[in-house]
Amino acid sequence: MIRTVLTEIGIFLIPFAVYAIFLMATRAGVTLPASWPLDMLAKLTLAALVLVIASFILLAQYTGAPPNSTYVPAHIDEHGRLVPGAEQ
Repeated sequence: MIRTVLTEIGIFLIPFAVYAIFLMATRAGVTLPASWPLDMLAKLTLAALVLVIASFILLAQYTGAPPNSTYVPAHIDEHGRLVPGAEQ
C-alpha cells in the first residue's frame, strides 16, 4: 500500500520537477518567488492531477487478478512444504 501512495506522490510531483529543471536550464532563479507565479502553479497542479487520475485509471484497469479467478493463499501442504499463493 505504501508503495502505491509513494508512486502517486511521485507522479504528482513530476510537472513541478520538470518546471524546476526548465528554470535551471534557462538560468532563471528556481528559488525566486517571481519564477513561480500563481497561474503557473495552478497549471502545474492541474497537470499533476490529470497525471494522477490517469495513473489511477490505468492502475485499476490493468492490474490485479484476471476476471473470474480465485486466489488461493499461501499454505502448507500435506507434506509440510510451504506452497506460495496462486490464482486459479
